[in-house]
Amino acid sequence: MSATPRVVSLPVPGGHESLRFYDVVSADGTRLRAWTNDADGPTVLLCNGLGTSPYAWPALLRSDCGVRVISWNHRGIGGSERPADRRRVDVSAFVEDALAVLADAEVDACPVIGWSIGVNTAFELAVEHPARVTALFAVAGVPGGTFASMGAPLQIPRWARRPLSIGVASTLARTGWALTPVTSRLPVGRRAANLLRHSGFMMPNADLAVVERAVREFLSTPVQWYMHLARAAARHDRVSLSRVTVPTVFVAGSYDILASAQDMRTAAERIPGSTYVEMRGSHFLQIERAAEVHALLLALVSG
Repeated sequence: MSATPRVVSLPVPGGHESLRFYDVVSADGTRLRAWTNDADGPTVLLCNGLGTSPYAWPALLRSDCGVRVISWNHRGIGGSERPADRRRVDVSAFVEDALAVLADAEVDACPVIGWSIGVNTAFELAVEHPARVTALFAVAGVPGGTFASMGAPLQIPRWARRPLSIGVASTLARTGWALTPVTSRLPVGRRAANLLRHSGFMMPNADLAVVERAVREFLSTPVQWYMHLARAAARHDRVSLSRVTVPTVFVAGSYDILASAQDMRTAAERIPGSTYVEMRGSHFLQIERAAEVHALLLALVSG
């Protein structure tokens, strides 16, 4: 079901390409801000990182990228409305949103990309609606149990990862009302983006202009709402990987603080015929290693 489209074209930093934003209505009536690159090529569905924007995927914002991307902004973020029931912000709701985007685009089945929490959504979609997914491309994310995977490069003991991560998210959800006026006004320019690239959270080879735009968009979301979504996503248990039968590629970052490369490798080993690729990078491989990640995607889609 689709609402009357509200179309906005925005220039992509550093080029002449554009995005097209439009409205889609999910199964529970929540209006979503969907987007596409309108490129020529086979259609792929992108389940993006929680609270992130199209600008986190520079290689997919080119008209010559070789794939037509369809995606959406999460509930309450980037023009998507908050659901009437605040509890409907978990992975099950995200799967409904993915199905709404596919239906609106009249796509019966296609390869699905997942990044970060979007990997949870992509794999849940593949397990619950196998006829809709022809391949899986997982970047910097594990298929369920995400919060238990955080902090591995920091040598945080596995038993402490989930409670620590949830504790931080819960605290920020309660105090976000005081933080949001600050974070939403932070001057995100070249200096701030450059500091982030050298923080260890992200690698220095990330494109400065891309980082600047992606971070600015991310900080437009109220802290308390983002953490509300994060806590709901944390309840998503590990997916039964024995039910995944489509070609699958995992792309992990060796220094990823938010998704353990070891956990991604273990997941790949549980899916017959899957491919595991580890790169020197962080949680933001599609920015830091854009060309390499994109080449792997095209190989999967064309295979």
